[in-house]
Amino acid sequence: MSLPATALSGTGVTTGSTVHANLTAPGLVEHALRRGEGRLSADGAFMAVTGVHTGRSVQDKFVVDDPEVHDQVWWGKINQPMAPERFRGLAAKVRGWLGARPVLFTQDLYAGADPAHRIRVRLVTTNAWHALFARNMFIRPPRAELDGFEPDFTILHAPEYEANPAEDGCRSSTCIALSFAAKTILIAGTSYAGEIKKSIFTVMNWLLPARGVMPMHCSANVGRAGDTALFFGLSGTGKTTLSSDPERSLIGDDEHGWSPTGVFNFEGGCYAKVIRLDQVAEPQIWAASHRFGAVLENVVGDELGVLDLDDASLTENTRSCYPLEFIPNTMAGGVAGKPKNVVMLTADAFGVLPPISKLTPAQAMYHFLSGYTARVAGTEKGLGKEPQATFSTCFGAPFLPRHPEVYGKMLAERIATDGADCWLVNTGWTGGAYGTGKRMSIHHTRALLRAALDGSLAKVEFVKDPFFGLMMPKSVPHVPAEVLNPRESWADKAAYDATASKLVGLFEENFKTFAGAVSEDVKAAAIRAAA
Repeated sequence: MSLPATALSGTGVTTGSTVHANLTAPGLVEHALRRGEGRLSADGAFMAVTGVHTGRSVQDKFVVDDPEVHDQVWWGKINQPMAPERFRGLAAKVRGWLGARPVLFTQDLYAGADPAHRIRVRLVTTNAWHALFARNMFIRPPRAELDGFEPDFTILHAPEYEANPAEDGCRSSTCIALSFAAKTILIAGTSYAGEIKKSIFTVMNWLLPARGVMPMHCSANVGRAGDTALFFGLSGTGKTTLSSDPERSLIGDDEHGWSPTGVFNFEGGCYAKVIRLDQVAEPQIWAASHRFGAVLENVVGDELGVLDLDDASLTENTRSCYPLEFIPNTMAGGVAGKPKNVVMLTADAFGVLPPISKLTPAQAMYHFLSGYTARVAGTEKGLGKEPQATFSTCFGAPFLPRHPEVYGKMLAERIATDGADCWLVNTGWTGGAYGTGKRMSIHHTRALLRAALDGSLAKVEFVKDPFFGLMMPKSVPHVPAEVLNPRESWADKAAYDATASKLVGLFEENFKTFAGAVSEDVKAAAIRAAA
């Protein structure tokens, strides 16, 4: 327990109530159980149900239109503007509401494993399990560094507070509002814990480009030879699964920075999607999710707490949050050298992209800005039951406060400077589109990735795909030849040609947005992809 004056410093919240500051996992679990916030699984993980919000509320996210940031923010459906006076009014209400709660929990944490580029974050929340989520997800400072801790950014987390759209300038009773000027994040009306994590990712995406560091929505790991690999991709494409490789050390599963000296994790934990998690195919994630200290969101269990990871009755977006140290072979310190390989993951619902292809630097820029994948039901509120093809620029459009070209140019510069090889990997469908074909075998994907990362794939013969201009390997050990060429996996070749042509058209239409902001070689890559 901590005195309110210490625990709430820099937050603007005042209270005479009890404030629990920087409790460790056992204390937070004890409070969460006593308060009825959830229950334990048979293996000791804390199980929480988030109610109506089982994914991010993308339509309820706002950025405060402060004069000092107005010209630099990528305004639109992703970064909806909120007037500064509306934010100040809502912030006052949220602070007052928090101050009136009988109990508050705070956590003082870091975002950014590299001390040169980290920020100090203070979370104020009403629920012990949300404090545990944040403690798992961010970097926990040593006890000595908590003395005199002053936050760079504050998260005021009020999941039960309901905003008033007419008064507060928001869309509904749910509101996620970020002020770069006030260095404050308001999260109201949603218990989905991913909003906490992604709000700070948005902050890092704002701050780091000005420091010459590229923020990335990617996982990362390191091989035994010290070779770093990056895995870009949206939810459901395999970032967490493929980076959690027993033969490589995990740096992190979702958010990283690429500085002139190397790669560093933003986080201290993992947030894995666990619907239909397979113990054999994904043993590390499975083990991390079946132990005390993990937080399970909307995962179903029986009366004894035995988990049913195949049960999607609450949502397809079931999640497990656990500290990095729950994975046995993590990279100590969360910092590694410059990347040797950059992998872009896509779950192609059309089933026409190759399982792996080698990209030129120009093609890498093209596919990075395109950010093609299939959104998986449940990852965002309002999606249907079937995956939907989409383009999310930089494989993370919902978290980009600056214009996409800023991040695209940084990627091009980093690839050119550090000489990384680039690959496009389809973890989606093969043998047909979604509903006809089948999901790509994870065993095939792992075999292809290992060949790419150990350098052996670069030595095989490649053939050009006629639709997208991608270079596909003709043969790879342990992977059937018909899988390598997606057209050969389709029984109906005419249907493949028609579907591939359709997807080419979607790529072409989407890329018109960037035609005036990229170099001639990237434009040429776009032309080849659409040829």
